[in-house]
Amino acid sequence: MFLDEVVSAQHKGIALGIPSLCSAHPWVLRTAMRTFAQLDKPLLIESTCNQVNQEGGYTGLTPADFVAYVASLAEQEDFPKERLLIGGDHLGPYPWRNEKAEVAMQKGQELVKRSVQAGYQKIHLDASMPLGDDDPTRPLPLEVIAERTVRLAQAAIHAAKDEETKASLRFVIGSEVPLPGGAPAEETGVTVTDVSTLRETFSTVRFAFQKAGLAHVLDQAIALVVQPGVEFGDDFVLEYQPQDAQALVHWIESQPSLVFEAHSTDYQTRENLRAMVRDHFAILKVGPALTFAYRQAVFALAHIEEHLCSTDEQSHLVQVIERVMLEDPRYWKNYYTGSPLEQALKRKFSLSDRIRYYWSNPSIQVALETLLSNLKGKTIPIGLLKQYCPHLNGLNQTALDSPLPHQIIEASIRLVLEDYLSACWEDCEGRST
Repeated sequence: MFLDEVVSAQHKGIALGIPSLCSAHPWVLRTAMRTFAQLDKPLLIESTCNQVNQEGGYTGLTPADFVAYVASLAEQEDFPKERLLIGGDHLGPYPWRNEKAEVAMQKGQELVKRSVQAGYQKIHLDASMPLGDDDPTRPLPLEVIAERTVRLAQAAIHAAKDEETKASLRFVIGSEVPLPGGAPAEETGVTVTDVSTLRETFSTVRFAFQKAGLAHVLDQAIALVVQPGVEFGDDFVLEYQPQDAQALVHWIESQPSLVFEAHSTDYQTRENLRAMVRDHFAILKVGPALTFAYRQAVFALAHIEEHLCSTDEQSHLVQVIERVMLEDPRYWKNYYTGSPLEQALKRKFSLSDRIRYYWSNPSIQVALETLLSNLKGKTIPIGLLKQYCPHLNGLNQTALDSPLPHQIIEASIRLVLEDYLSACWEDCEGRST
């Protein structure tokens, strides 16, 4: 399995990594499949516990639905299914954290079970959050977190249909990252994970697995989630500072079967991403940056439409999105603070990209289809392209198989993907793992 190759390479001094795409957006996944199709590398796609679970999550998809959805896109794009890796992020009791601990844990275990049965191979076990009847005034004891993590791992192992499936599972442990769905907007500083805390946590988890007779299961853990000092919010990006993570780097080099998994790597520069992979943050998770790039391209097309179509013909997509988000504020109201004007700006342009939760809305879909239809077949003056898409190159007005609006959207998403491909693979091209 490629994940094992990544770990092995990292401990041989080879800066091999893998991007983890945390998105269910069809444009993002289709563009990724077209991009990765040219490479002899797997495409790792992950869903979060809030996004996909046995109750449907906010997408309305169960784990089996999600796998079928990704497989359907792969078939349409002629992407080899054997090169797809499906993962689950923060699998555990989080969506049910307000319920009593035993009830929440049973539902978390069911989520892990359903994910494995659906074909997920990479499982991030997360039992770190206090549950309904835990003492809210005290941190959750490490021993409780470890015992609950063992229960989640047991659910995964028991769900495997055969020994081959069981052996193919790979676990990720730890959660020193923002909660599923993103951090609150005002977070402007983070603390790099303390090595002594990491050492104590991993030791406690190891003991819990041994106590349960599952030491061999922990051997299938390939990565630990830690905070390397990266984060982003509405209008800021905390860039990776290699010198601040050196204690973590030295510690992981003493763990030959493990690498780090880094969350919230969105909007890091290509150079920062490369530095992270070199420092053994070998699994780079990205999500909002991809849908931000999609939104950026679609908004550019909406501006171009204003110059090429009459007011009556226009899709008015941006206005439709604003209306829908105001009518249904549940996905942004707890994240976007400030005055009405500041909130309006964040709804459109925040790096947290809460707008990504609204693209499947029927009214927005109709407006988007109108926009693409309005621009299909039109010659877009080069001045308009330079005005609204100055960062995109290689666009072809005369391509018969891909209308220019589609090219613009894909090119915007691909720019983000290329940063991750370069960081994870460019430095080790031609080197055996």
